[in-house]
Amino acid sequence: MEIFVFIGSLFLFLLMGIPVAIVLLLCSVVLMYTIDMFDPMMIAQQVMTGADSFILTAVPFFMLAGEIMKEGGISQRLISFGQVIVGRFNGGMGYVAILASMLFAGLSGAAIADVAALGAVLIPMMVKCGYDKPRSTGLICASALSAPIIPPSIPLIILGVTVNLSIGKLFIMGIAPGIMLGVILMVTWYFVVKKDGYHDRVVISGSEAIRVFFNAIPALMLPVIIIVGIRFGIFTPTEGGAVAAVYAFVVAFFINRELKLKECPRVFFNAVRTSAVVMFLVAGAYLVGWLITMAQVPDQIVELLKDLVNRPTMLLIVLNVVFILLGMVMDITPIILIFAPVFYPLVRAAGIDPYYFALLMVVNLSIGLITPPMGSVLFVGCSVSKLAIQKLVKGILPFLLAEFAYLIACIVFPQLIIAPAEWMMD
Repeated sequence: MEIFVFIGSLFLFLLMGIPVAIVLLLCSVVLMYTIDMFDPMMIAQQVMTGADSFILTAVPFFMLAGEIMKEGGISQRLISFGQVIVGRFNGGMGYVAILASMLFAGLSGAAIADVAALGAVLIPMMVKCGYDKPRSTGLICASALSAPIIPPSIPLIILGVTVNLSIGKLFIMGIAPGIMLGVILMVTWYFVVKKDGYHDRVVISGSEAIRVFFNAIPALMLPVIIIVGIRFGIFTPTEGGAVAAVYAFVVAFFINRELKLKECPRVFFNAVRTSAVVMFLVAGAYLVGWLITMAQVPDQIVELLKDLVNRPTMLLIVLNVVFILLGMVMDITPIILIFAPVFYPLVRAAGIDPYYFALLMVVNLSIGLITPPMGSVLFVGCSVSKLAIQKLVKGILPFLLAEFAYLIACIVFPQLIIAPAEWMMD
């Protein structure tokens, strides 16, 4: 009974166009009345408890680091570095876009930041090279999905806090899937180049390539510092966020000299605004999570799907179909906050590796960011490129299908995620 009340009220309020954070509070009130334990003081207490987390302090720090890097001339340096590495091939600017997105993912942790920072620069460059604009924008949007997967991934931090998993281990497990996703897009782009007949190449002289390489080193070192620091226990993920923010400021202000003091208030405001949205969602979701536990909703889910507990692969397929459907209408953060606590008891009961499932869930929900009708990255891409959503969906289709194929491969072959992580953690 409680599970249907919760899901029904959730989608009813969402369809009414109410902001997600407010929806979570309203769903909590409905659920409290249903189980006859309504208490306004309890709502306030659980909301405050949800936001009062030391680990979650990493979120505003990494967001600040991403904002500083975005404003500090990092985007152009990463694009130039990509031109040196892969620009010499036919359709070179497409490969550059994919590589630059993967590199920027190690700085931002958010797909929307990737599209906004790189799309404004790369899309005009690709169109100038003769590329179809919807195809170019689609490639940028699809490539940005590395950001929620490659550390420092904001969704992985939130998921780790929500279901009590090690952030450091999640970061390490996210490296290989993020890189594989980029490689798959490069393979897909190879066939698109053949079909669409692109022949552009970016040729850079040896001396210029050396200069570009050295200019890119400070930006490239940030994800290395974070991963190595967390992997070897030099600092916690939260401390790593602070290190990232300070390092980003040093690079942008003292080394690149493109961040001015007068721009700092705007950069800090953008980071605070984005962090506030996330923390409001986290606080509301904590209340929902506490209530669904009190209402024994996870037990009801396990009972409902108990026939699949002994069939882990079929269970994974069912849960991934659910996540695909949710990802079509909701953003990645609220899905994690609301549904991860609901499904994780079932995952553990089936004996599925919780870290493997975490990466599978984030990969799935990341694809939802570019899946119509509500993919948030699609709308950012439309805004950057001034395209209608219908044209962008047509341009992104081959890349979307390739990423769905990768998701299916990860379900059928779990070692694609587990084996590289085990090798890196040995």
